Amino acid sequence: MNLVTRTFVLLAAIAFAGHASAAAKINTLDKDGLFSGYKETGIAIRGYDTVAYFTLGRPVEGDKQYSVDWQEATWLFSTQEHADLFKSDPEAYAPQYGGYCAYGVSQNYLVKIEVDQWKIVDGKLYLNYDKGVQKKWIKDIPGYISKADNLFLPLLDVE
Repeated sequence: MNLVTRTFVLLAAIAFAGHASAAAKINTLDKDGLFSGYKETGIAIRGYDTVAYFTLGRPVEGDKQYSVDWQEATWLFSTQEHADLFKSDPEAYAPQYGGYCAYGVSQNYLVKIEVDQWKIVDGKLYLNYDKGVQKKWIKDIPGYISKADNLFLPLLDVE
């Protein structure tokens, strides 16, 4: 495991220590601008509008004026309409695995995502670590989803 991956796993372990709720911790990792590191921000999926993936078919940066607090994270949206759609049914729009990389979860890791590496499968949003990881994930999406579904809650140490 390389240093970057170990750092993300360590950050996730710290974030999840003692977490015993059935609700998944949301990915709030974002670049802090210092040595390209990542830090917890409280903002879900790097501040991007999760509804836009479904309605516009692309990642769109959210705006703090259209924010919703859900699952101990702040979600940003590009429009009030998107914020209202999310509020009406957050599970329909929230990315799978709390917004962590779908491939990473299938490999038993919680790691950051790049907002432009995504796919909607069976009406659910999946995000990936980067372009190279997404290429691996696309080779067996059903298999990786099955693995991730079985690993996600134990990875969080949820009872």
